[in-house]
Amino acid sequence: MSFKHIFNQLNWDETKESIYAKTASDVERALMHPVRSLEDFKALISPAAAPYLEQMAALSQRLTQKRFGRTIQMYLPMYLSNECQNICTYCGFSLDNPTPRTTLTPEQILKEVEVIKSYGYDHVLLVTGEANKTVGVDYFKEVLQLIRPYFSHISMEVQPLDRQEYEQLIPLGLNTVLVYQETYHHEDYKKHHPKGKKSNFTYRLETPDRLGKAGVHKVGLGVLIGLEDWRTDSFFTALHLQYLERTYWQTKYSISFPRLRPFSGGLAPKGDMNDRELVQLICAYRIFNEEVELSLSTRESQHFRNNVVRLGITSISAGSKTDPGGYASGQQALEQFEISDERSPAEIVQMIRNQGYDAIWKDWDNVLG
Repeated sequence: MSFKHIFNQLNWDETKESIYAKTASDVERALMHPVRSLEDFKALISPAAAPYLEQMAALSQRLTQKRFGRTIQMYLPMYLSNECQNICTYCGFSLDNPTPRTTLTPEQILKEVEVIKSYGYDHVLLVTGEANKTVGVDYFKEVLQLIRPYFSHISMEVQPLDRQEYEQLIPLGLNTVLVYQETYHHEDYKKHHPKGKKSNFTYRLETPDRLGKAGVHKVGLGVLIGLEDWRTDSFFTALHLQYLERTYWQTKYSISFPRLRPFSGGLAPKGDMNDRELVQLICAYRIFNEEVELSLSTRESQHFRNNVVRLGITSISAGSKTDPGGYASGQQALEQFEISDERSPAEIVQMIRNQGYDAIWKDWDNVLG
């Protein structure tokens, strides 16, 4: 049994139709319910909920402060490699994008760590392209052992692995794994991933199951907003989240909101999402699930991040570089995507404090022994 069995029982087009058929009365009922169902979530992400955005934002802020207080967790991505064996229509790392490739050596990694630590970070997200032979499990083992003394929380956003491989990495310091389905639309998924291991829709879909069985501390979910209808993709993300929480209840979960950003030769979004709609989605997730962590990256603009940080977000990045070695060298290798908010970590911390919140660099330690 895995999420695939639940997923296969639903039809994309019927699900999409049911979301767009929600009415103002459905939205009002969802806002009144003390515990929200998936049908309530459909109402909250539907076009019918747009006039209720102010009410949703106030409720989302209240629920977030009740569970997480006035805190924002700080994290930073560290790109280790831009080598990739997949062809993805939206990504700068795509195999068919002719550009020099690089994978950081241990010496280069330590130089990146030195800069990242100088910013104050204690939570790092390791990112690579998907190239098993170059940046596979053995490379990840080496990296984790190398950087573990410097960080209390290490996350990874790399190619999906087998359960046994995750079990090998956890003792070496792996805390969190982010694995985005990109889109839950099976046919469009094939269009955007025509070559490479990532073209296996089912293997990717079942990755959070393997993570739960392996005992990873936290799993990050999400879709690439713009590949397909964002409302329908977000519903399937919520469905996935609900299944995982009920099945692997000892694991924590987070959701991210990456909107399709340009890169050289990149794909234009199929479905645009404006800023108000992204606020609606963030608030809908919080109202639906008071426990899930919600993360916002530097893909979003300075203006947007300033205004949304109080409405449900619990973690944020700042000063990000999306190319390997970008922190220490200052050179531009191939970037995965263009960032929008280019402020320094210190500037973001000040912005968070100006909002009446605390920026948290470190909020936990592994249990000794």
